[in-house]
Amino acid sequence: MAAEPVEVIVEGLEGEELKNVQAAVALPPGLVQEGRVDRLWLDRFERQVPERVRRALEPFGYYNAEVKTSLEIPEGPLFRLHVKVETGEPVRVTSGKVEIHGPGAQEKKLKDFLNAFPLKEGDILRQDKYDEAKGALKAQALDLGYLDADFSIHVIRVSQTEAKASIELVLETGPLYRFGEVTFTGASIYPEFYLRRYLNFKSGEVFSYSKISQTQLNLINSDRFQEVTVEAKKEESQDLRVPVTVTLIPSRPKRLRFGIGYETDIGAKLSARYQDVNFNRWGHELNVELNVSQRLQGLVTRYVLPSRKDLDSYTSLRLGLQREDNETYDSRSLFLEPEYVHGFGRGMIGSVYIQGRLEDFNIGEEDGRSRLLMPGLRFSRRQYNDLIRPTKGYRFALETRGAAQILGSDTNFLQFLVNGDGLIPLPGRFSLLMRVEGGTTLADSLEDLPPSVRFFAGGDRSVRGYAYQSLGPKDAFGDVTGGKHLLVGSIELEKAIAKIFGVAAFYDVGNAFNSFGHMNLQQGVGLGIRIYTPVGPIRLDLARQVGVKDPDFRIHFTVGFGL
Repeated sequence: MAAEPVEVIVEGLEGEELKNVQAAVALPPGLVQEGRVDRLWLDRFERQVPERVRRALEPFGYYNAEVKTSLEIPEGPLFRLHVKVETGEPVRVTSGKVEIHGPGAQEKKLKDFLNAFPLKEGDILRQDKYDEAKGALKAQALDLGYLDADFSIHVIRVSQTEAKASIELVLETGPLYRFGEVTFTGASIYPEFYLRRYLNFKSGEVFSYSKISQTQLNLINSDRFQEVTVEAKKEESQDLRVPVTVTLIPSRPKRLRFGIGYETDIGAKLSARYQDVNFNRWGHELNVELNVSQRLQGLVTRYVLPSRKDLDSYTSLRLGLQREDNETYDSRSLFLEPEYVHGFGRGMIGSVYIQGRLEDFNIGEEDGRSRLLMPGLRFSRRQYNDLIRPTKGYRFALETRGAAQILGSDTNFLQFLVNGDGLIPLPGRFSLLMRVEGGTTLADSLEDLPPSVRFFAGGDRSVRGYAYQSLGPKDAFGDVTGGKHLLVGSIELEKAIAKIFGVAAFYDVGNAFNSFGHMNLQQGVGLGIRIYTPVGPIRLDLARQVGVKDPDFRIHFTVGFGL
């Protein structure tokens, strides 16, 4: 009995072939126990190695590999098993017959798949590529509605002596199936028209398993059901129509949630939210939200009527009271806003609204009262790969709004607003975040416009290094009064350290101004720490002003969580 471990050294291979062979010749359980090697087992294992290596190389097209082994028994504490491999010439495909028969033979997606089949004449026979392509071809046929699709012929003939292979693969699609009747069970508290909004298909459409999966995802993401099961019952099909059963266990429609947090811009904050996601069993949604912080207080009620036709479309009515008291201005407002939102698919949403707003304000040396009736349009798109910690994606929003005395407002103006950001992944677990925000106002004067429609810059989500809303045109007394236009940009480089941690370096630039000839853009740079939680990121930034005579440092901190 030997008392030493064993090292297996494979020579003559690299890449995927080496990894597969190393896995095949890994030491079997029982050969080494408590640091001791059973020589009889080791000799038996050495004799098995050549066949293990040959089988591990066959998926890569090498059927005639020569394998030699030698066992080194040194005086030291280590056995070495050397495995020398000469792969020889790979087997190549000399003929290939890949065909589709049946009603689906003319489907463009299937024909395109055949044209892109990865193994053609002259290629090395790769079993892994063959199996992957074969499975993908059948999956594509199933997702196109050919639920009986299967292979009538799937043969690879290999001549090891000639290093040649022929492929014969024939897919029989069978008939085309369509969606049949949809039945909902377990959610009688919701009207059926409301539940049908979440379907990603209609009865009579060509059947698709991916649409079944998307329907299930739609229902799960609605935050209205504890359990969701969507079953396509092919065995119960009649006239090639597949019935679908949706089984739901609703969650409580009425919720009361509290939150606590902190932001440098508005200070410590408390929130309370009451939500009824099935108001009066109509599928309507009622939200009442109270927010209280050191500088911002508000109470907003929102009522949502879902569209019968589209999951992302709805009509809403918002009524709100808000007071904001910061170093730049003091504002008290009451607003009412009906809005129609329409979903265009792929993360795109557009809306039309009209907002009635009464606002009393004090800014600089001005005291004013504003009455506005503002119609407007919004459009946005959002595409991120993860909602908690995205690594790539983008978002942008466009808006135009205005008011006219002829419509009942006490002033005339027209505004255009844009904001967006993009996240680009970089090597080494780095990511680049770019952000831009802009706006412009067409108006003779700002004197009659309340702070809510003037532009300011500075703060946690603007130019860091400056206080919230502290940047903009000033009056004769040095008080910031806001501007007609806004331009803010930011670039941030983040390095992921662990699953939930990251560090960042950033550069911000921007300002609010009244003339494009006198923008006076301010700058800030700094470093930050990121902690990603299920309810959003916690951010701590240390920013320094750039390009001023006596630059200040400022800490920006945002954190929040729901209870």
